[in-house]
Amino acid sequence: MTTNKDQALRYVDANRQAFLNTLKEFASIPSISTDPEHQEDIRRAANWLVYELKRLGFANANIVETAGHPVVLAYTHPHLPEVPTVLIYGHYDVQPPDPYEEWKNSPFEPWQEGDYLYGRGVSDMKGQVMAALKAVEAIIATGSLPLNIIWLIEGEEEIGSPNLSQFLEQYRHLLKADVALNLDTGMIAPDQPTITYGLRGVAAFELRVYGPNRDLHSGLFGGVIHNPAQALCELIAGMHDSSGKVLVPGFYDHVRPLDDEERQELARLPLKEVELAHSLGVPRLYGEPEFSPVERIGARPTLEINGLYSGYTGQGSKTIIPAWAMAKISTRLVPDQDPEDIHQKLRAYLEANCPPTVRWELIALAGSPASITDRHHPGVRALAQALKSVWGKEPLYRREGGSVPVVGMMQRILGLESALSGFGLPDDHIHSPNERLHLPTWYRGIQAVIEFLLSYPEFTRA
Repeated sequence: MTTNKDQALRYVDANRQAFLNTLKEFASIPSISTDPEHQEDIRRAANWLVYELKRLGFANANIVETAGHPVVLAYTHPHLPEVPTVLIYGHYDVQPPDPYEEWKNSPFEPWQEGDYLYGRGVSDMKGQVMAALKAVEAIIATGSLPLNIIWLIEGEEEIGSPNLSQFLEQYRHLLKADVALNLDTGMIAPDQPTITYGLRGVAAFELRVYGPNRDLHSGLFGGVIHNPAQALCELIAGMHDSSGKVLVPGFYDHVRPLDDEERQELARLPLKEVELAHSLGVPRLYGEPEFSPVERIGARPTLEINGLYSGYTGQGSKTIIPAWAMAKISTRLVPDQDPEDIHQKLRAYLEANCPPTVRWELIALAGSPASITDRHHPGVRALAQALKSVWGKEPLYRREGGSVPVVGMMQRILGLESALSGFGLPDDHIHSPNERLHLPTWYRGIQAVIEFLLSYPEFTRA
């Protein structure tokens, strides 16, 4: 194994520029899952992955249709007996790049500045998918894989993976594995490898408030019509108190409390309030004062307003009372909270608080529960050893504030635990203009995946 590893690592060093060029090619495809105008680009990204996987020797790589965007599926064939199987998860869809005017260059023409590659999706998560692909390429080009691999790369993660659960149910006979390697979380700093063992769930909604049957002249009708934009803002304002606590009745009913041991482990994470506020460009942090920032980020539920729209938003003035107003709302959930339960509680809040002068509609957009991974699973221990081997220090363990719906789905449907890490950094600007990837960390990440894949069989025998 050592000889194979050394040769694979030398292969990475010899092909750094080629690896980077391939990532640029992949990231140039605008595979935006939420925008119907990019259906062809979604298909193009999926086909690009199929081609790459076949080039690596996965001859059965194929596109599997779903009710939405397709899944790319491939697996070792013939199946190697008496060796473990790793399912490598990824997603090829990306967030919309808006607002375009805040990008330094075109978001789908990746460019390099110093140690960073810029472009939409280079960190979240095409760079992570490529780290796994190139690690496998390096092993195969210099020797052989000591395990079976299943590739599952979806195209709907950025919209909540609405069709993945059905896919897992339908193809579970092809997805039997010992662990899933999921690189969709990240590191807290370039010099600090990190393993994520907890992920918040999500429940996302669109709230619409309706007033008159058309936009009205604000001079002629102001004073007798309840402006739906005002009504919407009043409803939103009532969802939190001044400290950030969510006031939707029952919102915290099923929140699993943090015990002292876990709070001590989370306190090891080097997150400083003043530095975090400065890095995010805010005067100070906000949120429940009885919990630390690292606890609020990963272990407490939240309710956020993601977007607002109503009436005239162009240049100059147009004095109207708009016919309707809309807010995009997302909640991040922690273990034991149920997305549908939160949906019903939010609906009950609106029924109790919406004034009779307007009408409302609440549309559920996406939902998935939180997940907790067993930190002592062989896959997690193997990943920890791989990260330590490359970075020279023990990884930190954290509960991630974001949501990766597939982790909970795999636990529930496949009985499969995930080893969660990744090589993106907090300042990668994911979901924002000028998304970027720190290339030195990315290359080390490729090395870590090589270490993990070559050593994992040893941990399954321990």
